[in-house]
Amino acid sequence: MRHRIPLPRRLGDTFSVRSAAAAGIRPDRYSAPDLHRPFRGVRSLKRPKTFQEIVDCYAPRLGPGHRFGGITAARDWGLPVPTKWHKSEALVVIVPSPTAPPKTTGVNGRRLREDRAQTRILKGHRVVDPVAALFTCAATLSVVEATVIIDALLTTSLNYPALGPGKPLSTRDEIARRLDEWKRFPGCGTIRAALDRAREGVESPKETETRLLLVDRGLPEPVVQHEVWAGTRMLGRTDLAYPELRIAIEYEGDGHRTDQEQWRRDIQRQRHLEGEGWMVIRLTQSDLDAPQLLIARVRAAIAARQA
Repeated sequence: MRHRIPLPRRLGDTFSVRSAAAAGIRPDRYSAPDLHRPFRGVRSLKRPKTFQEIVDCYAPRLGPGHRFGGITAARDWGLPVPTKWHKSEALVVIVPSPTAPPKTTGVNGRRLREDRAQTRILKGHRVVDPVAALFTCAATLSVVEATVIIDALLTTSLNYPALGPGKPLSTRDEIARRLDEWKRFPGCGTIRAALDRAREGVESPKETETRLLLVDRGLPEPVVQHEVWAGTRMLGRTDLAYPELRIAIEYEGDGHRTDQEQWRRDIQRQRHLEGEGWMVIRLTQSDLDAPQLLIARVRAAIAARQA
């Protein structure tokens, strides 16, 4: 077996052919079969399997002014996009107008005026800012899906799943200002409608989905993350609530079932709330998938409290 020359450590696990050549590596070495070729002009020591590994593989190929955008940037920021990632999903690479977008397998190149988006460095590579990430994937979103993402942008919650550093990632005023600056773009009407429905303080995408489901079925809009107090003692904070009726609505994700301490806290909070006369309605993903019984239960609870 032919002995292959070790690669310089400074190249890293993923590198461009150009950087390898600049480091004095001969073409027969960076074209050897022990290296993977995730993209044209890129080499990797191992085959990328995850979203982050594929992004990291393309990053050395980003040209001047190029940055990740669209659903790629949204996933990078940890925003709750509606589809699960699959390795066949093309990376979205934004280039400044009138630069020619990249044409290579596995990449969806798009033009965008350079001043439309700020460039951020996230996990070591260039990406558009979170609001531009939303705008550049808006055409593929429904109003509900866009509202879920905007709620995530506005949240200050430290336990919101998957979000990148710094919270909130944006504000309602900034999103509205950027909408005015961008004017017309694919999906702009969806974003405008979603911004009206977005709320600050949400702690999970399922809270948003539940809130919008209730409203869309003709029920009053519940309050987000309502704190319940008994005198000077805080009994808990509910996902959603009708405070004047003492009705709490709690979404139970799988983490509530598998985390023993979380499950115990949930039971204790429910007992405290019920002890103060609150009605607690708990739901799971099954209720969102087939919501008829949930809607009927909430309607009955409201009617009983108003009687």
